[in-house]
Amino acid sequence: MEAKEATRSAPSRVTREDYKATSDPALQEAADRGQAKLLSYRELYMLWERQQWLTQELDFSQDRRDWHEKFDDDERFQRMYGLSAFFIGEQKVAEELGPIMRAAPTEEQRIFLCTQIADEARHVRFFERFYQEVGVYDDSELSALLDQTSEHLNDSFGALFDEMLHSRVDRLAREPEDMEALVEGITLYHMVIEGMLALTGQHFIMEYNTSEGVLPAFVEGFQNVARDEHRHVAFGTAFLQEKAEEDDRYRAAIQRTLEESLPVADKVLSPPWAPDDEDFEMFGYTIAETREFAATCLTRRLKFIGLA
Repeated sequence: MEAKEATRSAPSRVTREDYKATSDPALQEAADRGQAKLLSYRELYMLWERQQWLTQELDFSQDRRDWHEKFDDDERFQRMYGLSAFFIGEQKVAEELGPIMRAAPTEEQRIFLCTQIADEARHVRFFERFYQEVGVYDDSELSALLDQTSEHLNDSFGALFDEMLHSRVDRLAREPEDMEALVEGITLYHMVIEGMLALTGQHFIMEYNTSEGVLPAFVEGFQNVARDEHRHVAFGTAFLQEKAEEDDRYRAAIQRTLEESLPVADKVLSPPWAPDDEDFEMFGYTIAETREFAATCLTRRLKFIGLA
């Protein structure tokens, strides 16, 4: 069976009940009509308690065999862009979340964002374990692994994380009462980086690996990472919906941030070595299909917020 046909027949990750439990509007058809039902911040916290998982329980033995015996040099190289974007991305968002948490205006919001900080740290450790135990690189130190894998990223990744997101977080660190900066930061963090890029990449990477029957421990852990991300995005959607209703300034801040960041985020979806061609196919899907998936998810969330 061709890879693309195999991927088409794989069960969709978005039908999982534990994913839908997060109330992310992207997983609710009612969101197409702007009628999604979200959990409260307290309910999202309680869901976090119920959805715990341990990176230590994953057995990467088969993944190591797959990486070294089933994949040739070219496939390992092509896989490194997606792996690197997630590994470095998780590390960067873990660093940036502190000022966002401290600037959140209510205790319920801050408590939930504390759980997200723990999640992001666990995601970094998940990738660290994969790299170490599968033998992606010879180095075993986290800092060395991060340095080496960063070589696979493109310039747009740096622009989105190191410039756009970091500048908002720096503003919040200096002026935590700057609510427009917080709205912009959560738009970038939860809607664009997590809601569009992360969850789109996770969806297609898990679908392909499952259809090919490879990297089972990675897929298991990545499913848990994606479930965490859906919960985070549900928080961001609720926060932005409240702010958009509260003041037109915040509605404008969301729109302004999306207009600035979406063209850059779109380029992050493509590896630096990929041609500028929507029909270019990698691991069973074209660039056009990944863009369509990301746009559909974002549109559902924005319709609930009241911006689409």
